[in-house]
Amino acid sequence: MEPSAQPKDKFSDPQVTAKGERRAWVDLTALKTLWFNTGTLCNLTCANCYIESSPKNDALVYLTYDEICTYLDEIERDRIPTEEIGITGGEPFMNPDIIKIIEECLQRGFKLLVLTNAMLPMQRKKISEPLLALKERYGDQMTIRVSVDHFNQDMHEQERGAKSWAPMIKGLKWLSDNGFTIDIAGRTRWGEKEDELRDGFATLFKKEDVAIDAYNKRELVLFPEMDETVEVPEITTACWDILGARPDDMMCSSSRMVVKRKGADKPAVLACTLLAYDKEFELGATLKEADKSVLLNHHHCAKFCVLGGGSCSVID
Repeated sequence: MEPSAQPKDKFSDPQVTAKGERRAWVDLTALKTLWFNTGTLCNLTCANCYIESSPKNDALVYLTYDEICTYLDEIERDRIPTEEIGITGGEPFMNPDIIKIIEECLQRGFKLLVLTNAMLPMQRKKISEPLLALKERYGDQMTIRVSVDHFNQDMHEQERGAKSWAPMIKGLKWLSDNGFTIDIAGRTRWGEKEDELRDGFATLFKKEDVAIDAYNKRELVLFPEMDETVEVPEITTACWDILGARPDDMMCSSSRMVVKRKGADKPAVLACTLLAYDKEFELGATLKEADKSVLLNHHHCAKFCVLGGGSCSVID
């Protein structure tokens, strides 16, 4: 990958930075985690949703049970060493096939991570009752990750909207009371130090009698903010040593995400969960086609992953 002519703007050339330096890239070492975005429709319109989910956004349409099975079959057929399936959205519990999808992943032996806001879509009886039955059958093979942006109701609702706190707390308590393996996805957008955030969440969990250890970094994951208006450096090949970081620690070294774009004939495999709309990071229609290097040519690559140390998985 020899540098071409120097581009004018940051992140405008896949191989070369604005300073004319070779852009860093990440090789897929092994596909440990496969994400399915089950659709961008959501019951909420958040202030800073990285994927722009809302009750009206169906840019990524619902993945069907059969489409997901195609990828699970590919994993089995080609002996891909995938350990974990992640399910995200939108709000996954709005997908009409979600219970079938969850059960299929679990019965095939995968660890399963389901992201949710724990609100009304999850609390409907046609979802909660079979979900509870699956928990009883598969135990901690399944983890439910609930989005709680801040331990303070006002801050949480600043992101999620008015009246979003109480139904989230209700769903979170239901999960905890029924013995689900749960963790929390918080955000750092308000600028507090990590210990302040963990102290605040610990107080909340104690008050609500929720079985989560706020000081366990797996049980409370604090994600760096993804604001494309904030200036960030481009990541060059020299940055790995300068930052003390390794390509193998990046999400795209061990994970991929499957989406289906509105109007598309079939799903596509993307480099990661953060870049659902950027066609540059669409790697193919199959997992085999997506086994290729990823050039870190996006603001999120620098801010969230390399500098922020963000990762969405629950496995090492």
